Amino acid sequence: MTTNELLAVLRLQNIPNIGDVTAKKLIAHCGSPTAIFTDKLHHLQKIDGIGTMTLRGLHDREYLKSAEAELRYIEDTKSSFSYFMDADYPHYLKHCLDAPILFFKRGNIALQGRKIISIVGTRKITSYGTALCEKLIADLAPLDPIIVSGFAYGVDICAQRAAVKHGLQTIGCLAHGLNQIYPKVHRKYVQDVSQNGGFITEFWSSSNPDRENFLKRNRVIAGIAEATVVIESAEKGGSLVTADIANSYNRDVFAFPGRAGDKYSAGCNNLIKKQQAHMITSAADLIYMLGWQLESQEEKPVQKQLFVELDTTEKAIYGYLQKDGKQQLDSIALECKIPVFKVSSTLLNMEMKGVVRPLPGKLFEAI
Repeated sequence: MTTNELLAVLRLQNIPNIGDVTAKKLIAHCGSPTAIFTDKLHHLQKIDGIGTMTLRGLHDREYLKSAEAELRYIEDTKSSFSYFMDADYPHYLKHCLDAPILFFKRGNIALQGRKIISIVGTRKITSYGTALCEKLIADLAPLDPIIVSGFAYGVDICAQRAAVKHGLQTIGCLAHGLNQIYPKVHRKYVQDVSQNGGFITEFWSSSNPDRENFLKRNRVIAGIAEATVVIESAEKGGSLVTADIANSYNRDVFAFPGRAGDKYSAGCNNLIKKQQAHMITSAADLIYMLGWQLESQEEKPVQKQLFVELDTTEKAIYGYLQKDGKQQLDSIALECKIPVFKVSSTLLNMEMKGVVRPLPGKLFEAI
């Protein structure tokens, strides 16, 4: 990318009314980032969904000056970056319409052709969550996945430290510029993470770890991976936002269940209950549902529990899945003439009984 093109991309990032989706529309229409700033405004306004308010900052000198300042910082520090049309832009993230048009990176990051999962959860991780997280990563280690998280307190740093321990590449997705670390207490982990992966961010060197940045950052955590795992979460929290975004990208979401009434299991239990996440209790569940396999392993047949008692609704669903194979929840509800909400809870009960299993793509099949 030339200096002029990089400056044009930075200008697009800096204009408040032009987000990533609109920026991509403009680039596609004009053919390049630089061409946007030489085209006539009345031509740009013909683009679907783009009006005067969107373009009002396009030639604002203040936005240009701050973009020039960031460009100087990038050149002075020899900062690495990835443009959304570059070959090295993360494969999964490229398919997200609102993915950053440009992000910055530091470390030894190699994402192409790799298994990638994001691990998120509460900042107030319990001993139960710590044990789950460390065991999950230890058991996944033979498959050499990349572990992505937010380098925050709790589940994030637990996952990234465990990844380093087992020699896995790990990526910290930050909500501020690469010239700082938040929380500051995690500076002691920066070197290890950089050597075993690194850090990425869409935020400039002038960006602070403001609350809205963390929410914006969550879409990158969800989008860069093929699946998101929620270890522990309270009833509300950023990890649930990440799970929701992952679902909107049609990515698989997994959650570990906890005891009813446990504060930091409430979020995970709700995700499972509402069919917004597959329930997992081990790395083996995740490996199976994602279709991952060690080359040396042979797939072992799964045998359902004998003499399981099914009620009338469960029998109808089981019979349909046996006859027609893998099906989505809506199709099951339609064909079995059962309300969607009832199918959802029934499938969860059947999963617990070991007679059905969830599959990637939000499918279910009889065992």
